[in-house]
Amino acid sequence: MQTVTLNNGVEMPLLGFGVYQIPAEDTERAVSAALTAGYRLLDTAAAYGNEEAVGRAIKSSGIPREELFVTTKLWVQDAPAQDNTRRAFETSLTKLGLDHLDLYLMHQPFGDVYGQWRAMEALNREGLAKAIGVANFYPDRLIDLIINNEIAPQVNQIETHPFFQRADYQDLMREHGVQIQSWGGFAEGKNDLFTNPLLAEIGKEYGKSVAQVVLRWLTQRGVIAIPKSVRAERMAENIDVFDFQLTDEQMAQIATLDTGSSLFFDHHDPEMVTWLAGRRLDS
Repeated sequence: MQTVTLNNGVEMPLLGFGVYQIPAEDTERAVSAALTAGYRLLDTAAAYGNEEAVGRAIKSSGIPREELFVTTKLWVQDAPAQDNTRRAFETSLTKLGLDHLDLYLMHQPFGDVYGQWRAMEALNREGLAKAIGVANFYPDRLIDLIINNEIAPQVNQIETHPFFQRADYQDLMREHGVQIQSWGGFAEGKNDLFTNPLLAEIGKEYGKSVAQVVLRWLTQRGVIAIPKSVRAERMAENIDVFDFQLTDEQMAQIATLDTGSSLFFDHHDPEMVTWLAGRRLDS
């Protein structure tokens, strides 16, 4: 599996397996199948409600811990955020059955962001979180966080897919040493992604599916991808994307699909901010 080197020297797989919206009762089976298919990067979150199932799959796999790269995410914390962040981290670690995380992400740019981040910096210094980062941070919030803290995020996981490509933002992140990671790489099938004529025609040339073309496009750009599936045959297909390379012309053609805006929700929308910032998780 190809990897990228984060700004602190940690090696992270370029392609992994995400469990967003997989029900807890299906997650253990799905993750076990993904590990069997060869995935070593696993991405979950406290907010997904399936960390325990991910942990069971890891334990039963028999795969040495050092061969796995496990990510989970911190939800918005009440004050005192530094204390609550550590408690949330410990809860996630217990549910996963691990003694450390490879990557811990702040899931949303809300609440006491600085208190949360300073607690995450401490976890990183202690070796409990090998790398730390953020998710859903727009450029202004990311740069502000970098300027006002000691450790710059290693990763920013954001909506990135053919209809919202984030190329300029990726360039900005690269300037500051932040690795871009995609969520929603398939846009959840919106805009008829899986039957898109351009992507289908490109796939035909290589004997690949539209999904494989999208994943190759992401990884070829250096964007970490975490496709989700509950079907073993689809998992195997999704990981089989490193035996072909898109041409510069094809990359340019795919660039024309960019709409420049989210297909899901706007983190600048006051109603969305209110909903996200007000949501609390049961411990």
